[in-house]
Amino acid sequence: MKLPVSFEFFPPKTPEGAEKLRAVRQQLYALRPEFCSVTYGAGGSTQEGTFATVGAIIDEGVSAASHFSCIGATKASVREQLATLKGMGVQRLVALRGDLPSGYGAGGEFHYASDLVAFIRAEMGDDFHIEVAAYPEVHPQAKSPAADLQAFATKVKAGANSAITQYFYNSDAYFRFVDDAHKLGVDIPVVPGIMPITSSSQLLRFSDACGAEIPRWIRLRLQAYGDDVASIKTFGLEVVTDLCDQLISAGVPALHFYTMNQSAATTEILQRLR
Repeated sequence: MKLPVSFEFFPPKTPEGAEKLRAVRQQLYALRPEFCSVTYGAGGSTQEGTFATVGAIIDEGVSAASHFSCIGATKASVREQLATLKGMGVQRLVALRGDLPSGYGAGGEFHYASDLVAFIRAEMGDDFHIEVAAYPEVHPQAKSPAADLQAFATKVKAGANSAITQYFYNSDAYFRFVDDAHKLGVDIPVVPGIMPITSSSQLLRFSDACGAEIPRWIRLRLQAYGDDVASIKTFGLEVVTDLCDQLISAGVPALHFYTMNQSAATTEILQRLR
């Protein structure tokens, strides 16, 4: 399988976490990722950790993409951060509106990810490859599926090069989203985001928060396994490998793995696919 793959990490909060993530990255580099991305906390709260992790990945000889959110940001602060990232050798950004920190009004000079994409393009030209987010099962805050698609098309027209989706377990949702986006004139690659299943409680909590649908049959199976971690992992590997198989057969441009700073499940899935 020569399909490009990429991996997402989140910035570790402790020195032990940073050590552990360094080991995880080394294991995953064996799979030759096209790039690795690093997430950004609500309101840019992890910016220092994000940039430090991005710098470490670049130092290890791998292309790194920094998540970059604009809620609460000013044009001056964004301009400064873009200069910092460019100076570090970053060539790829994942441009997001970002989550509002709790108790936060809608301040700042950017209201939508499309504003940020347009600003980066105007300021930096083609210095960065810009990724944006896509929601095959509709963004949880969207007024309607049509409005969500329109918002996606607006980000692309503002200058995005490619998109990475929220994770999903129903490939039809992805295929439908891509078809509908095509009808709006969107022609950039839309890369499926893949979330390995290693823990049922974590997955259920995440999915409720971000609006990703866990099909009822998967939810019931996970609940039935209770605390049987081995069965959950075996079942999760089968489900996610099968999903990736369907996507690859349909000719997706790449796969992007939400690793949760772990290497075992992603490695196993890719070995099975190869």
